[in-house]
Amino acid sequence: MAETKSSLPTLMVGAIGVVFGDIGTSVLYTVKEIFGPGHVQFTPNNVYGVLSLIFWTLTVIVSIKYVALVLRADNNGEGGLVAMLTLASRAVADKPVLRRGMLMVGIFGTCLFYGDGVITPAITTLGAMEGLEVVSPAFTEYVIPLTLAVLFALFLVQKKGTAGIGRFFGPVMLLWFAVIAVLGVLQIANNPRILWALSPHYALAFAAQHPGVTFITLGAVVLCVTGCEALYADMGHFGKRPIRLAWFTIAMPALVLNYFGQGALLLAEGDAAVKNPFFHMAPDWATLPLVGLATAAAVIASQALISGAFSVTKQVIQLGFLPHLTIQHTSVRDIGQIYMPLVNWGLFVTIVLAIGMFRSSSNLAAAYGIAVTTDMLITTVLTFFVVRYAWKLSLALTLAATGFFLVVDLLFWSSNLLKLVHGGWFPLAIAGAIFILMVTWRDGRALLHQALQETALDLKDFLAALFEAPPTRVDGTAVFLTPDPGNKVLHQQNLFVTVQQHEVPWIGMEKRLLLEPLGHDCWQVVLNYGFKNDPDLPKALALLAARGVKLNPMSTSYFLSRHIVTPTVGTGLMPWREKLFAYMHHTATAAAEYLNLPSNAVVELGGKVEI
Repeated sequence: MAETKSSLPTLMVGAIGVVFGDIGTSVLYTVKEIFGPGHVQFTPNNVYGVLSLIFWTLTVIVSIKYVALVLRADNNGEGGLVAMLTLASRAVADKPVLRRGMLMVGIFGTCLFYGDGVITPAITTLGAMEGLEVVSPAFTEYVIPLTLAVLFALFLVQKKGTAGIGRFFGPVMLLWFAVIAVLGVLQIANNPRILWALSPHYALAFAAQHPGVTFITLGAVVLCVTGCEALYADMGHFGKRPIRLAWFTIAMPALVLNYFGQGALLLAEGDAAVKNPFFHMAPDWATLPLVGLATAAAVIASQALISGAFSVTKQVIQLGFLPHLTIQHTSVRDIGQIYMPLVNWGLFVTIVLAIGMFRSSSNLAAAYGIAVTTDMLITTVLTFFVVRYAWKLSLALTLAATGFFLVVDLLFWSSNLLKLVHGGWFPLAIAGAIFILMVTWRDGRALLHQALQETALDLKDFLAALFEAPPTRVDGTAVFLTPDPGNKVLHQQNLFVTVQQHEVPWIGMEKRLLLEPLGHDCWQVVLNYGFKNDPDLPKALALLAARGVKLNPMSTSYFLSRHIVTPTVGTGLMPWREKLFAYMHHTATAAAEYLNLPSNAVVELGGKVEI
């Protein structure tokens, strides 16, 4: 995205609304989860030590790792785990074993995003609604019903698109960051000595005095950086500079002030504020409005995850790891505004399940860290391969650039493993289930392709044999997405089209199409798409007019193959995986819809194929 001086403030406000919603709402529960369970003894020195840990976690992981290093690893301007995965895998294309292993690790990291997409809306919205308990204990029984009602409304409006309300996201989140900063400043003013916790020696002293407790506490401290992946994932929407400026000038200062304000409050009020220090920061008259603003911020944070789930699913489909799903475009101006019904309601049902199982933000916090830290770890590993093989830096420099972050990530990750039985298994179970679906779809497609190749004829040989005794020709153009050797009628023009997906985000129209004449008014056409492009076959074929091949949309027919997959015993995949692939293949969105073909011009051909 081009960055100009006039657009920079607008891009920064947009980034505040989309990129920083998740990390911005972490103030609702992070401090509460550190002191609440009772692992950390409540003493002034421990408060200083914990705040120092939070500040330096934000600094090392977000400011240095993501903002300074990872944002440099753009894939044609795009970011996110899928973009980095394709960048890293292309860099080691000459090492097939390493590339296959890297793809599996990266795809599992992508699957973890869905676990995060379930936990984030649940924990942020619950955390906001739990502020009602501070207003009055009588509201406790309404927290979960109100949370579910808010989330249902959020998922319900997805099909209408978020362009209308999206323009309010930035201003609302700006207000949120301003409010949490002011709340922090008011508390710090009562105890300015709390700012001494900015010194790293408090964190080091805490770790030295309580190594075991510190290790356990890291599992809660990491909650302060939940959502840091969004800085990288949304780079393509806003650009590096607006995200960096928004972080250093707005988001990070507000977060630090609020965390230190919560620390000052704990020193002043002690155990009375531990249950929910964030909402105790506000005067009594402001608590209810703060609950409303926190709920709005939680909805915005959730929206970013939902939109991200749609985008990631589309990219994974393009890479061949999921079947075609129904995609609806909700904006005529912004091609990235999409809605996927199956993903939308699948997320909602799983969120309802999570809220029903865990019932509080504190319980959900136990489930949260494992997905976040595993993704952070995978990002660091992929960054190593990008720095070493794509940027061609020396091994020593690469290890220096990524080794420190690997150690930090491993510390946080291993601490969160302690929470595995207390809820950490939940996002891993979600990721594992989706990973099985993805790998089964990839392996099943390979088997299906192999089975079809065994009976396929070479196109050029087939046409040469066919025109020894030319069949009847009829007016119009036929577009064959898979050639059908049994067809006894040819059109005046015949295009044999192959759609190829590539491991780059975007492929421009100038590289969209390759054309090879086959004679007798027949052509081989290859269409190239990146994993963020929207396949549109008629629009792509219209480019043929410049090459002398003119298509009349009214007389063009599209011939597609739609096979019925039949699992067989003793070959290919395990029987249950073959059955799963057959079901996924059967329920996948038709290629005609995926390729935006006119329904009245499509002819589907096919039969049973055994795998």
